[in-house]
Amino acid sequence: MAISAGDSITLAIEHTKQQLFQPFRIVQWTKLAFVGLLAGELGANGCNRSNFNVPRHTAATPHIPWPGSMGINPELLAVLIGAALVAAFAIGIILMFIGSVMRFVLFDSIVTRECHIRQGWNHRLGPGSRYFVWKFLYILLTGVLLLGLVGVPLAFAFSAGLFREPKEHLPALALVAVFSFVVLFAFLIATAVVLLLTKDFVIPQMAIEDLGVMEGWRRLWALMKADKGAYAGYVGMKIVLAIVAAGLIGIATVLLGLILVVPSVAFGILAVLTGKAAGLTWTPGTIALAVTIGLTLLAVFLYLVSLLAVPFIVFFPAYSIYFFASRYPQLNAMLYAARPAPSFPPGAAVPL
Repeated sequence: MAISAGDSITLAIEHTKQQLFQPFRIVQWTKLAFVGLLAGELGANGCNRSNFNVPRHTAATPHIPWPGSMGINPELLAVLIGAALVAAFAIGIILMFIGSVMRFVLFDSIVTRECHIRQGWNHRLGPGSRYFVWKFLYILLTGVLLLGLVGVPLAFAFSAGLFREPKEHLPALALVAVFSFVVLFAFLIATAVVLLLTKDFVIPQMAIEDLGVMEGWRRLWALMKADKGAYAGYVGMKIVLAIVAAGLIGIATVLLGLILVVPSVAFGILAVLTGKAAGLTWTPGTIALAVTIGLTLLAVFLYLVSLLAVPFIVFFPAYSIYFFASRYPQLNAMLYAARPAPSFPPGAAVPL
């Protein structure tokens, strides 16, 4: 019997409690944090923001000179920038490949309730590679389509002469801008939904039956056409849960930062004052010591933040697995064969 998106929340919560707290094992928490972050589990459920500050040139603001006038070789600068871009692209590709394999390792970790990184990596390298190739081509294709969606309206407006006298064509420009925004927004939403459904429902098929991405999508499409409302409800519920999770993680991170930062700053001020009273000065040794202590505190903070995210790293894959298991018999058999079914509160829907 297929269960709803709401009933899957109860099952996922119970699964998270059992996997993380019965018993509590800090090593498993650390492994799950590592796998979840590399698999992009939190990145897929949250949002990343970038702030750009555009400088405004006024009469009092000096003009930034050309690098050549500052003694910098423009050709060398161009080579360095190009090398940095190539290195960033290569690192992005490597991280995408690692994340693609780790997505399968995370799936195995949720189903079996045990996280084994090395064994999972060796076992899932094949399907992870196929998923990486599909994801790379998909992102490349969507990038080309995105350029087309942005470029076609701009080319139309330019060919129609709307930019020659913009004040005389404000209604037409506004219409083009609104139309472009609506199309672009719908395209980005559709792109994100495809990635979400692939991650949540195609990867289980690839992991269990060793299918390709397109074959998994063919089967998923047939299931979705037969149960449109349930899958639409799942996507909507996933968005709501992602917003709630992002808020909770943000609040917990701020509180943790206050707990660590305030004592650290107080201890640092006390150490500086004590050092001055003892006649100590800033030397390479004291600077190295201060930098080491700062990096250690930063590493501890990031580690604790990753541990705070572990319940969500387990909950969201479990949510999709329990929802899909009631519609995919092979996953249902694998899920309940790995361990006895968890006990649920009275009235909770349990998949057959």
